[in-house]
Amino acid sequence: MGLIIKNGNIITSENEYIADILVEGEKIIAIGKELDIAGHEVVDATGKYVFPGGVDEHVHYNSFNSLGYETSHAALVGGTTTVGDFVVQPVGVGLKDSIINYKRDCLDGVATVDYVLHGIIMDPCEESIEDLVNMPSVGVSSVKLFMAYKGMPYYVSDEWIFKALCTGKESGVTIMVHAENADIIDVLTKQLIAEGKTEPKYFGDSRPVLSEAEATSRAIYMAKMAKAPIFVVHVTNQKAVEVIREAYNEGVSAYGETCTHYLMLNDENLARPNFEGAKYVCNPPLRPQSDVDFMWEAINKGWITSVGSDHCAVMGGFAEGKHKGINDFSKIPPGSPGVQERLYMMWTYGVETGRISRQKFVEVCCTTPAKICGIYPQKGDIAVGSDADIVVFDQNYRGAISIKDSLSGSDYCTYEGYEQKGIAEKVFLRGKLVAENGKFVGEFGEGKQVISKPYAYCYNKFKEGE
Repeated sequence: MGLIIKNGNIITSENEYIADILVEGEKIIAIGKELDIAGHEVVDATGKYVFPGGVDEHVHYNSFNSLGYETSHAALVGGTTTVGDFVVQPVGVGLKDSIINYKRDCLDGVATVDYVLHGIIMDPCEESIEDLVNMPSVGVSSVKLFMAYKGMPYYVSDEWIFKALCTGKESGVTIMVHAENADIIDVLTKQLIAEGKTEPKYFGDSRPVLSEAEATSRAIYMAKMAKAPIFVVHVTNQKAVEVIREAYNEGVSAYGETCTHYLMLNDENLARPNFEGAKYVCNPPLRPQSDVDFMWEAINKGWITSVGSDHCAVMGGFAEGKHKGINDFSKIPPGSPGVQERLYMMWTYGVETGRISRQKFVEVCCTTPAKICGIYPQKGDIAVGSDADIVVFDQNYRGAISIKDSLSGSDYCTYEGYEQKGIAEKVFLRGKLVAENGKFVGEFGEGKQVISKPYAYCYNKFKEGE
C-alpha cells in the first residue's frame, strides 16, 4: 500500500498547481490529477499548500557547546526534513576520520531528522588540506573555515583558506567561510571591555559591519586567485552582500546565504533590559533595521541564494537565573535556536507580507539549499524520483511562537511572541508521517545521512575537473 496526498496546491521553486502525489516506499513515484486511490492511504490536502520538506543547510549540533541530535526532532515539527550540520575536527584527527567518528558517536541511532554533513578545518596543516580530496568518499562535499575567533580552535589564517580553495576544487569540494576580520574583532572587544562597556548592547560594536564586509572581500579575492568557487555563510548586511553581488557579476563563483534572524531581528534587541539582550548574541551580530530590510531585497533578487537558521541551541542560564557573561559580553554563549521556527518566520514575514513569493520561499528554504549541499534532486523538490519529504501546510492557522512549544532544548526562544501564520499540518520524511500540527509523531533516531555529491551548485560555472 502506498500513500496519496490528494488535491493539494503544490508549490515548487518554479510552479504552483493542484495535483495528487503518489508515494511508495520512500520515494515520490507519480504526480498527476485524479490518481487511482485504490489500495492506498489517502491524505486529503484540499485547500492546503503542499511543498517539499525544508532543507536547512546551516545548523550546529554538538558544536559551540550546542545541544545534540537528541533535539533534532524540532526540525521536523517545523517542516524541515533535512539539515546540514558542521562537524568539528579535533586536533590530530583527519577531516575524513572526523566525519566517520562523528557519525558513529553522535548520529547513528540518535538523529531523527535526515542530515548532510559539512567538514570544518580546525587543525590547519598540510595533512588536513590533502584530506580534502577524500571528503566525497564519506559523502561530504563541503568544508568550512572560520576567519573569525582569534585565539580559539576555530580560527584559520588566510594561508590555509587559500590552500583549501586550491585543493578543494580538485575533487569538487565547496569551500565555505565564516567571514569576519578576527584581528579587528579582537582589538575592539578588548578595548570595549577595558572601557567597562561589558553589556550585551556593546556586542555589535565589537564586530562591526565593515569587519564582515572586509573579510568577505578578502575571501572572495582569495577564491578568485585560486580560480575556485566560494560560499559565504550567514551574510548579515548590505555592504557584504554588495561585495558578493559585484564579484558574481564579474564572473567569480561567489555565493552567500543569510539566516532567519538577520531577516527578523535588528541590533536593538541586544539592548533589551535585565540582560535579555544576551539571548540575541550570535556571530556575526544582528544589524540595524536598514540592513534587515536590505537582506529581504537580497534574497528576493537572488543576490543571496538561500536562508539557513544557523541553529545553535545553547543553555544561556536564563531558566535558573545563572546568566553567563553577565560582566563580559564576550563570554556570552552565542547561539540562535531557530531550526523549528525558520519556515514559519519566512512564511509569516516573507510570503504573507508580500516580501517574497511562495515560489521564492521554496527556492531559498528548500530547493537551493539542497543544491548547495549536493543533495538535489533527492531532497528539496516535489518531483518523481525525489525522496517523499513533503509538508502539508495549513495556511489558515494563526498562533504565536512560544518557548512552551519549542523542542530545541534551549532555555529561551529566539522568536518568542512572534506571530505565526500557517502550520505544518503534516510532515512526511521519506514517506513516513513524523509530525502533525506542531507535535512530533514519528520515531526517534530514524534520521539518515544524505550523501552529498561533489561539484554541487557553487560549481555551476565550472566543468568537472577544472
